[in-house]
Amino acid sequence: MVKITTDSTCDLPAWLLEKHDITVIPLGVVLGEKLYHDGVDIRTADIAAHVAAGGDLAATNAVNIADYEELFRSVREKCDHVIHLNIGSGFSSCHQNARLAAEEVPGVSVVDSANLSTGHGLLVLAAAEAAESGKDAAEIVAQLEEMIPRLETSFVLDQLEYMKKGGRCSAVAALGANLLKLHPCIEVVGGKMSVTKKYRGSMEKVVSDYIRERLSNRTDLDTRRVVITDTCADDHLAAVARECLREAGVFDEVIESKAGCTVFSHCGPNVLGILFARK
Repeated sequence: MVKITTDSTCDLPAWLLEKHDITVIPLGVVLGEKLYHDGVDIRTADIAAHVAAGGDLAATNAVNIADYEELFRSVREKCDHVIHLNIGSGFSSCHQNARLAAEEVPGVSVVDSANLSTGHGLLVLAAAEAAESGKDAAEIVAQLEEMIPRLETSFVLDQLEYMKKGGRCSAVAALGANLLKLHPCIEVVGGKMSVTKKYRGSMEKVVSDYIRERLSNRTDLDTRRVVITDTCADDHLAAVARECLREAGVFDEVIESKAGCTVFSHCGPNVLGILFARK
C-alpha cells in the first residue's frame, strides 16, 4: 500500500483529506513572536485580526528535518511506501528538509510540487486517487512529474497591503494600485509567483472578468476538475466564481477550499483563484 502525505500548504478541504486518508504536516506560523501550527492552533482570521489591530504580518516556518523524519517513520510502519508532496521548493525550504529526512527512512519518495495552495493540492489529490487505484510508488511519482507542468495556478488580489508589508512590492506601487482600483493577478510560472495582469474595478467584477478570461476559447483544458480557492471571511466572491464556472460549463467537478495561513500571510484577505490542469 502507498500512503500519501503532504504539507498544510496544499489547502485541500478537510473532507477531501479524510476521504482519501491523506496525512498533513503543518508549517509553523509565527505571529506576535509566538509559534503556531498552520490550521491546527491558528487560522487566517487570527492573522487578519492581528494585522488589522496594527500588528506585524505573520511569518511562516518550514517543517524541520526532525519533524519530517518522525512523520515518515510513523507512517512507514503502516504501509509499503510513502509519497510526500511539498509546497514548491521555490517558495519554502520544506522540500529540501523533507528530502534530507527521507534519506534516513527507507521507502519514502519526496516530490516537489513546484506549486502552492490547491495547485499543490491537485497533485496531492491525484496521487491519492492513483494510490487507491493500485498503482505502485514509481508509477505515481511518474504520473505526478508529468502533471506538474500542466497545472495552472493563479489568484486575483483585492489589495497589495500584505505584499507591501512583506516587502514584495513597494509602497508607491501599492498606493497607485489602490488609487486606481487595480487588482493584480498572481500566477505561478516556473515554480515562482509572477504578476501576469492587472484588473480594474470592484472585486466582484474582477473575479468575473478573470475567470471568463481564464477559460475563454480554451481547447487545452483538463475538464475533470477545478478548484475555487479564496481567503475571504465570507462566501461573496466564491459565489461569483461558482456562477461563472456554472455558466462556462467546462468542468465536471468544482471543489471549493479556503486558503490556509501561508497564502493568507503573503496575499491577505479577499483573494480568489481558480486552479486546474491542462490536458
